[in-house]
Amino acid sequence: MNKLPNCPNCNSEFTYEDGPQYICPECGHEWAKDQTPAEASETHAEVHDAVGNILHDGDTVTVIKDLKLKGSSLVVKVGTKVKNIRLTEGDHDIDCKIDGIGAMQLKSEFVKKV
Repeated sequence: MNKLPNCPNCNSEFTYEDGPQYICPECGHEWAKDQTPAEASETHAEVHDAVGNILHDGDTVTVIKDLKLKGSSLVVKVGTKVKNIRLTEGDHDIDCKIDGIGAMQLKSEFVKKV
C-alpha cells in the first residue's frame, strides 16, 4: 500500500485522497497531489473580521448585521453563531453552515470572532 504524505499544515498522518487532491480530516487542509510540501503549506492572505481580528479555519464567529438572502425570504439575524468556518479566496471569503439555513458564504466584514 502506498504511504500518503502527512498534512503540511498540522503534520497529521491521517490524510486521505479525494480525486486530484489530499485532505486532512483533523484540520481540514486540502492540497493538490502535484504540489510540493512547501507550496501546500502556504496559506492564503490573512482574513480579518469586522473589528480586525485575524480569522482561521475552524473558528467560531457571530453575525453583526441582519443579512438578507438573495432569492429567499430567509434572514440571518444579528448574533447568529456560526461554528467551524472555512476560509476561501474571493469576495465572500467564509464558507460555513448555518443552522436552519444550510451551507452559505459570508463576507468577513459582517462577522466578529467569538
